[in-house]
Amino acid sequence: MTGSDTGFTGRGADLVVECLVRAGIDRLFGVPGDTGVVLYDALYHRTDDITHVLARDERHAAAMADGYARVRGSVGVVEVSSGGGTTYVVGGLGEAYASGVPVLLITSDIHRASRGTGALTEIDQEALFSAVTKWRATVEDAVDIPAAMARAFTELTTGRPAPVALIFPEDVLDQRVSLGAITSRLDARLPRVRPEAEPADLDRAARLLGQATAPVILAGSGVHLSGATDNLRGLAEAAGIPVATTIHGKGVIADDSPWSIGVAGNNGGRDYVNAYLADADVALLVGTRANATDTNSYTGPARSATVIGIDIERARAGRNYPGALALVGDADRVLGALASRVPRAPEERSARLRARLDSARAEWEAHHAEPVRLAERQLLPAEVIRLAQATMGESTVVVADPGTPTPNVAAFWRVPEAGRRVIVPRGHGPMGYAIPAAIGAAFARPGEPILALTADGSFNMACGELETVSRFNLPIVFIQFTNHSMGWIKMLQHLYAERRYFGVDPGTVDAAKVAQASGIRGVRARELAEVKAAIAEAVRAMAPVYIDVEVPHMIDHTPPVPAWTKALAGDTERPVY
Repeated sequence: MTGSDTGFTGRGADLVVECLVRAGIDRLFGVPGDTGVVLYDALYHRTDDITHVLARDERHAAAMADGYARVRGSVGVVEVSSGGGTTYVVGGLGEAYASGVPVLLITSDIHRASRGTGALTEIDQEALFSAVTKWRATVEDAVDIPAAMARAFTELTTGRPAPVALIFPEDVLDQRVSLGAITSRLDARLPRVRPEAEPADLDRAARLLGQATAPVILAGSGVHLSGATDNLRGLAEAAGIPVATTIHGKGVIADDSPWSIGVAGNNGGRDYVNAYLADADVALLVGTRANATDTNSYTGPARSATVIGIDIERARAGRNYPGALALVGDADRVLGALASRVPRAPEERSARLRARLDSARAEWEAHHAEPVRLAERQLLPAEVIRLAQATMGESTVVVADPGTPTPNVAAFWRVPEAGRRVIVPRGHGPMGYAIPAAIGAAFARPGEPILALTADGSFNMACGELETVSRFNLPIVFIQFTNHSMGWIKMLQHLYAERRYFGVDPGTVDAAKVAQASGIRGVRARELAEVKAAIAEAVRAMAPVYIDVEVPHMIDHTPPVPAWTKALAGDTERPVY
């Protein structure tokens, strides 16, 4: 194979790799199969240009590419083979699709001559991937590879990000191809196109925000994808608008900002944040689905509020709020345009509002600083999280699984400066995500320790990837919250099924010993001091560690309603902001 600006000669597989390299891809995650042997041979010859990370499972390979893409702010690439590889990878792509993560899936397929013969691993891959990709195509001739790759990168980097799939029959990968210069545009930079909203719609939105008595911004991951943190902060400061975030949007504004009020919703959202959102008269939704979880079952903002939705996709802009004003465009461009149009808020009003929100935040934090009675040698997840951040540093990237980790990270992890350092899979909420996604995050941030928060249920789904961590000696601190059950579902059965627990109590696995068997240090910590020591040693050595801590099933730690929010129930006059 030869590749240059003047021409290319080689196999189809060599051309696929050449296109990846020219697009700026230097890493991919995958699991080999028999239909992809030629592709792996092509990768063998390009190890100076592109690194392959062998995963132990195709679902996990997709999660690695997902975590890599989120943390690096670029396209992630996953490769699998036909049959079991393709069916397994779907489970990993579902989260990326729902969360708007640009992941390129490359798959090999059976020989074209074997189609319809009942060949081993035969399946309609385009149909299979239709629910978890925004675009997909089968390349029928090696000559078409550059154009197909260019189209794939265009789909990945324009509009709303989501996975795309390119399917290569094994004979196409083995096909000899001789081309002139590769002229197709191969560009993986995000975002490639930044559309602007209509000026008339921007003017109307600015008037609505300027006339509001209790405005609020609810920001999601679209702000991260657009790199719009500066313009978000600028609009909030100039117009005096508090900013709440979804779980995916955590970090779009620094927690230390006077206009940041915290995470909203019913999975780790703070009570005073939800109360303020519920009382808002004008709400600006930026890059968020604003689904039932994000909006506390559509109570914050209420559907009676005036809602403005910013999204790059028209069908998603304020879609859960009938009558919402849609600002269709790139979040960074739209927020910048709004900031130049919205009048500056009177300082007296801004000061009053900040004082009220500061008081509510202080009341919440004081309540959650109170000791909670636990069984002997159990630890409180919130305390473990605070300790981990204090030991590893405030700017540490944290990847969290569903269940116990998610609401605790949402509520208690501090983000000292704007940026995407908190990765939580709230697209579908798949268990077993954090271990492989943390591997992707570690490759995206080489030389930095990564924190992964998991639970015993998720551990059992993904523990095979601890060998991958060991193989690459990735500096990941794993903390497992162990409650010996499917804790989140058991809690729902406790609350809504009159404690009829069913199918939620599996046997116990010694995670620390499994970690040791995989080649990394395993620790069963039952005191905070033991947790701190294990973390500190791992960070010092820049080596992985797996820490198993015991946590309670459920905690009755319901905070009181701040006094100023009682107006929502009619106890006092409506607050003036």
